[in-house]
Amino acid sequence: MTVPLSILDLSGLVSGGTAGDALRRTLDLARQAEQFGYHRYWVAEHHLTPGVASSQPALLLGQIAAVTDHIRLGSGAVQTGFLTPLGAVEQFGLLDALYPGRFDLGLGRSAQRRKSILAEPAEVEVPEARVVDGLVIPKSFSFQPILRSSRSALFAKLLTQPNAEPADLASALSDIQTLLAGPYTDDEGNEARAVPGEGADLEIWILGSSGGESARVAGSKGLPFAANYHVAPARVLEAVSAYREAFQPSSVLSEPRVMVSADVIVAEDEETARQLAVPYPLWVRSVRTGAGAIPYPSPAEASSFAWTEEDRQLVSDRVETQFVGTAEHVAERLETLRRVTGADELLVTTMTYDHADRVRSFELLAKHWYG
Repeated sequence: MTVPLSILDLSGLVSGGTAGDALRRTLDLARQAEQFGYHRYWVAEHHLTPGVASSQPALLLGQIAAVTDHIRLGSGAVQTGFLTPLGAVEQFGLLDALYPGRFDLGLGRSAQRRKSILAEPAEVEVPEARVVDGLVIPKSFSFQPILRSSRSALFAKLLTQPNAEPADLASALSDIQTLLAGPYTDDEGNEARAVPGEGADLEIWILGSSGGESARVAGSKGLPFAANYHVAPARVLEAVSAYREAFQPSSVLSEPRVMVSADVIVAEDEETARQLAVPYPLWVRSVRTGAGAIPYPSPAEASSFAWTEEDRQLVSDRVETQFVGTAEHVAERLETLRRVTGADELLVTTMTYDHADRVRSFELLAKHWYG
């Protein structure tokens, strides 16, 4: 049985383009994704990033809802360290009030994750690359150098209120669930009600990149979990395993539900697909060096870049785990990812320089996937 296929969109800028261009392309892609048969359309939350326009998921989702009819829409993910539980409930409650029953509130812990990584030893053991039943599990990439940088500290300062400490994910999630159920009551019996928000028909998802807090909280709360293969492929098996081990049945789920993400490019033939993927390593390099994702380069710009061996090692895990080729080839690799991780759904993301190529990639994949 074919599992549902969904889309994660970063609303990426391209070289020479604007944020407005990127956002309008998102609206166009969402309309077409609905026609192609995709199950969900999620948008990311990235801040202070030159090449990504999706900084405020709820605002963007409202625009997408207005130009689509039935495809589920969601955040991949709202970062709980940068928004209060009430803020998340009110924003997505407002969306649900206008477009009932269509929204997924995907939650992540970027701010808390930075704090936990900074507390780790500077040197950690990194497992070697391996292949598990056909699935490439590369050597793990350490985000410590990026998160320890002064640039990262500046971003944390701009994204949080002065002297504020981000709540841990479990506490934030508990407050969100209480506000949605209503009323929120303190120890003295005072009540607070989120309007809009209370009673909203939202699916809550927890997103995670490892077997750490996000996976454990999602499992213990009996919520669905989205594991990140496209950014952190080395730890995807650890993530889904930790989630399943922690899972406790709830009023939401009687058994675990897992979605796994992948980065893909599909074209009519292998050579065209490989050409479309030429800029991808340079784009990943901008992320991995700590500069932040740049506007997606043109193939000509990418081809002229002078690569060093250090550069190639920096991006190798992402390049090795990007699925590039014909619809048949990419679908085979997605099926391997599904089988090895036991995923109930798959979430795909695609970056190309030309918008028409990206739309065509999603179209070809959906036609093959759903037959």
